[in-house]
Amino acid sequence: MSDITLILLAAGNSSRFGLPVKKQWLRIDHEPLWQFVADQFDSTALFSNIIITSHKEEVPFMEGFCDYTIVEGGDTRQQSLQNALANVTTPYVLVSDIARACIDEKLIQTLIDAKELADVVVPTLNVNDTIVYENNTIDRDKVKRIQTPQLSKTDTLKKALRTDKEFTDESSAIVADGGTRHFIDGSEDAHKITYIQDLTKLPCIKAPSNATLVGNGFDVHAFEEGREMVLGGVKIDVDYGFKAHSDGDVAIHALIDALLGAAGLGDIGMLFPDNDNSYKNIDSKELLRTTVLRLHQFGLVVLNADITIAAEAPRLSNYKSQMRSTLAQLLHIPASRMNVKATTTEKLGFIGRKEGVGVMATATLNYYDWTQK
Repeated sequence: MSDITLILLAAGNSSRFGLPVKKQWLRIDHEPLWQFVADQFDSTALFSNIIITSHKEEVPFMEGFCDYTIVEGGDTRQQSLQNALANVTTPYVLVSDIARACIDEKLIQTLIDAKELADVVVPTLNVNDTIVYENNTIDRDKVKRIQTPQLSKTDTLKKALRTDKEFTDESSAIVADGGTRHFIDGSEDAHKITYIQDLTKLPCIKAPSNATLVGNGFDVHAFEEGREMVLGGVKIDVDYGFKAHSDGDVAIHALIDALLGAAGLGDIGMLFPDNDNSYKNIDSKELLRTTVLRLHQFGLVVLNADITIAAEAPRLSNYKSQMRSTLAQLLHIPASRMNVKATTTEKLGFIGRKEGVGVMATATLNYYDWTQK
């Protein structure tokens, strides 16, 4: 069994990336980048366990994609690494960034072969350009570009990180703590994604699939006297509303479930649990805005949506056009791709008895095509 655990850091906010998609969620064919990178490492069969750090809000969604160990990250790279290290029991740990998408097995094996030579083994690249520091030209042969992955002795790395000082890589922390560092030749293919233009420098990644993803949603809510009714994001002029934890907009709730279904991201209760008081009486339009933002961050865009409202009461013919316009704006699509239908149940069931409303929704999504940016 391997004596090395792999840690992949993927909890960042991609603040410098320049796209609405978080870089760890860029799609490579169907896979998000973080899973694509993890699968590459996993295919080497060199690790006893693979741990991936995630933004705390993304942990349950990442867990739905894979069998790897997902750990909540921190506010900084170092804090995320410390959270992951708490789960490491092997004597060695290899740490890499999801943003380094093209790591070849030869580089990994070279790191492993050198693991006894120092407390941390680091791939580096030479600098070919003239280097000026504070207006002084310095010897470029004494300058190195540090890369990941880096292979460390686990106990040494844990000890080195017990400090308030922040380090940008493992080797700097270990050396500052008195440890030893060994350099090996790095790889130009191990280029790190920081800005959008970096995507053109990665030979191993390919464009997202052009598949269309389809999801369905269904929700019902009973009527409640004395509440304002909001349906499809539009106020309905009646003297009753919906019994619900939020404002009860059953149309938006069904639509959110359809969107999450197409994305493979669970359901509305997973994203907005009804035992969370922060969502008490919340405007469901805010829930839909948050859902669409999450889809965009996860590398997905809405193609079209269709809802069918089953209601014996209230009468909705005068509201459908406004619903269509409101929902289309929230989804960032033209109104021509947002359809709203209303029907009855021919006086059958609780809907027919005018006790509530049911809504069915369908939505389609595409992957965000980062190759066109």
